[in-house]
Amino acid sequence: MKLKLITAAVAAVMAAGPALADLTFPSLSYRTGPYAANGIPFADGYADYFTLLNERDGGIGGVKTELLECETGYNTEKGVECYESTKGAGSLVYQPLSTGITYQLIPKATADGVPVHSMGYGRTSAKNGAVFHNIFNYPANYWDAASIAIKHLLDENGGDLKGKKIALVYHNSAYGKEPIRTLEELSKKHGYELRLLAVDHPGQEQKSQWLQIRRERPDYVIMWGWGVMNQVAIQEAVNIRFPMENFIGIWWSGSENDVLPAGEGADGYKSLTFHNVGKDFPLFGDIQKYVVDAGKAAGAGDQIGTVLYNRGLYAAMLAAEAAKTAQAIHGVKDITPAMMRDGMEALEMTEAKMAGLGLPGFGPEFSVSCENHGGNGFGAVVQWDAKAHKWGLITDFFQSDQDVLGPLVAEDSSAFAAENGITAGCN
Repeated sequence: MKLKLITAAVAAVMAAGPALADLTFPSLSYRTGPYAANGIPFADGYADYFTLLNERDGGIGGVKTELLECETGYNTEKGVECYESTKGAGSLVYQPLSTGITYQLIPKATADGVPVHSMGYGRTSAKNGAVFHNIFNYPANYWDAASIAIKHLLDENGGDLKGKKIALVYHNSAYGKEPIRTLEELSKKHGYELRLLAVDHPGQEQKSQWLQIRRERPDYVIMWGWGVMNQVAIQEAVNIRFPMENFIGIWWSGSENDVLPAGEGADGYKSLTFHNVGKDFPLFGDIQKYVVDAGKAAGAGDQIGTVLYNRGLYAAMLAAEAAKTAQAIHGVKDITPAMMRDGMEALEMTEAKMAGLGLPGFGPEFSVSCENHGGNGFGAVVQWDAKAHKWGLITDFFQSDQDVLGPLVAEDSSAFAAENGITAGCN
């Protein structure tokens, strides 16, 4: 039904023609299915930011925004259907919120001239914009995350991981497999032993993996999970008394949904992040005034300030700033998807800009270019305080090991270009 409604809405927009000046942002959301608990707050944050821009600022550059939300259920086939049904509405940029969907959209969106922003997920080597002209994954990617996790463990061990055992518990999918190559390369550099433990979708059965962890006693566990897999893993870690301060999740394994079910046992669990946590930022006062109090919130308002709400809001903010950049580059307000791509490629996020938006210190500074669609590879570590029921940033934003990752990105993107007959280059 949702897809039918979206299709009808798109048809109406197309029939209306040029008279409609709205800037259209599709939202490939999943409010249903096994990952709904994580998909809902992201979708709410994404929608609420655009609503704020409309209500407070009259849109972007004086042009109202329109959100086209299409339900994917975190299903790749449905995600592609949503893309096909909304791309004709002048959709400016797609946020698939799924590595599987992203992989399918890379050739489609490139052929259609539509940009895709797989923020902190998707195909890592899409960082090379000379090959992946329409795909962006700033401010950081999965290989950055793997390196950031190892750098944190190096800091915890005086710079030496020789002889340490590190287990990767990962979702048995394209998403979960993304960090393996990087962790293997980093193990050669730093001398740790890597164990790989796959968990099948949706992740409710993990007894054997955690029995193996109890038997082999790794020094650290890194998790690449999503949805219920995270909750189950954290509870299993509690059950075998694994020290939570030695358990680190990727940024998709670090929301309130993941830790609250384990109660006090989750205290000390860590996660990676590429943005700040909580709602102690001036912008949230505007969200309350112009969106929540005005009865225009996408949800019940109870998700505001949670990790995944903030992530959706952050994604929308970056999209809006890229749209402003595109308007400035081309000297027009009613931009096209091709112009939006140019704005994304010229995007620069400084601390001054974030502070001006009411989000001081909310994310790392970064810049984008044709050669670099992935930003500067900065992330941070947060830790869960079970008594206070909140996440806290325990490190500054710091950069991944570009000496290791640069050649990996170049190698993988070059192979993709050769396989697909792409001539790499920047105009």
